[in-house]
Amino acid sequence: MDAQSRGRADEIDPADQWVLNPRTGHYELQLNDSAAQERPKVAAPRRSSSSPAAPKTTSPGVPGPRRGDTPPGGRRGGRSRKGGGGGGGRRKKALLITSGTLALLLVGGAAAAYLYYDHLNGNLSVTDIAGAGTGGFKKDQAINILVIGTDKRSGAGNEGYGDKDSVGHADTTILFHIAKDRSNATALSIPRDLIANIPDCPTKQPDGTTKQIRGTKGVRFNNSLGQEGRDAGCTMRTVKELTGIEVDNFMMVDFNAVKTLSTAVGGVPVCLEKAVDDEDSKLKLPQGEHRLQGEQALAFVRTRHAFGNESDLDRIKTQQQFLGSMMREMKSKETLTSPKKFFSLAEAATKSLTVDQGLGSIDKLTDLAGELKDIDLKNITFTTMPVLDNPAEKVKATVVVNQALAEPLLQMIRGDVSLTEVEKKEQAAKEAADADAKAKQDALLQGNRAPAGDVRVSVYNGGGPKGAASTTAQWLQNSKGISKAGNQGNAPAKVDATQLEFAPNQADQARALADALGLPATALKMGTADAASKTPMKLTLGPDFQKAGSPLAPPVPQELPKDVQQAQADKAICAK
Repeated sequence: MDAQSRGRADEIDPADQWVLNPRTGHYELQLNDSAAQERPKVAAPRRSSSSPAAPKTTSPGVPGPRRGDTPPGGRRGGRSRKGGGGGGGRRKKALLITSGTLALLLVGGAAAAYLYYDHLNGNLSVTDIAGAGTGGFKKDQAINILVIGTDKRSGAGNEGYGDKDSVGHADTTILFHIAKDRSNATALSIPRDLIANIPDCPTKQPDGTTKQIRGTKGVRFNNSLGQEGRDAGCTMRTVKELTGIEVDNFMMVDFNAVKTLSTAVGGVPVCLEKAVDDEDSKLKLPQGEHRLQGEQALAFVRTRHAFGNESDLDRIKTQQQFLGSMMREMKSKETLTSPKKFFSLAEAATKSLTVDQGLGSIDKLTDLAGELKDIDLKNITFTTMPVLDNPAEKVKATVVVNQALAEPLLQMIRGDVSLTEVEKKEQAAKEAADADAKAKQDALLQGNRAPAGDVRVSVYNGGGPKGAASTTAQWLQNSKGISKAGNQGNAPAKVDATQLEFAPNQADQARALADALGLPATALKMGTADAASKTPMKLTLGPDFQKAGSPLAPPVPQELPKDVQQAQADKAICAK
């Protein structure tokens, strides 16, 4: 951190250190003996309700200048920026950095932000994503964070990695899904060479105007960032089109995050099943266990020729192993109780990070960290979008989505179903309870049906297609004679699946409506008390609803196809 590298940081001497006062429970600045006569002991800064120093806003796709950077020549100021095209050849492809895997760890570093609140807040770079995403994560909903590692070659010593003038493409991208109940998480890697459709994308310009960048079909996914001036909001939009999952926020880093974060934790343990000597990445290690940091850690995550079949897909597996190991290192008692490591992580994390406005302060990052802090590593699963070689190419350079394997995986993520083995006992108990509930619900369908004209129902959209409540109410009126169907617009909260709520004395109406819409018994939710004579039932359309007159989508799978790659964050795996 600054106090170690430059001798001063906010009037803190490098010989001083932060220690925990057992009487107060807070960290305090313990001065060295020589300074004790000059300065009193002070408590670590606490977060205040006053407005923090404003983070810097960047231009599209480019991490902005950070407070404290010192360029050659000794004058402190912002970093210079270079534009660049979206090109890149075989050398670039061979050496692309995959630092995005490490961005997941930045939340943990940001959780220490109260120690240097204003200073760390000033480290952040913020991008205005012009309305992409949901507007920010919510505490009572599942969370989807897009983690992007760019091939931007900013920073000392990084110019030699392939295309030094790269504008920063989406080299490594991970969609990090945190379950609604915060019991588990899934990290979905999206290959950079995946053929995708990039939608139209409005981007905020440095002068405050908005530029509309036209979409492009059938191009590499990594072109969703940097190419033609696209920002991270364009990558968020591309992920939504590709997966059907809307992203809440993004976090973005470049090469330096690999080096600084691995050094801040004191090195990341890795295991090699064979010796490695890769001329391109400069990684040279004997077989066995190693602790990597700095340039060695960077070489490990960017090597393509050391492991597997030397493809980008096998490099993704290596990155996932590295990230899992770093998570375990950060969770270790030594890291969490060492003030030096704790502060170094906070400094390295915030200096490496570019975020959207929804995460653009230390307060907001700390809130996100609070949502993640109780997830056990054994409940975090890494997986990769299933793909096939692009059949349109003779020389295989890109891949396409393997729909047969990808759709069940995406359904599980959209349906908030855990991929971890440890959840299966709980899942089995839930399935047993569901089976019992289904038997009771099936019995509800046995009985009289009310005439269509007597059916009263209010229709809400709780996750179905846009405008579904309106079109369904009209369809019921015009096609089924249910004239007392009313459109109520969006539901107060999203639901996991379409459901019809009704009172016991409305069972005959519920059966008639279930017949009209083709609702299964599992969609029926009967209450315990009778309703007043003119009270309508409540129909809430969920993500399984396609359109009125069509059956609901099949139930969300509870297990992945066996050929889908996955790895657990708590398990150490040797790179092969």
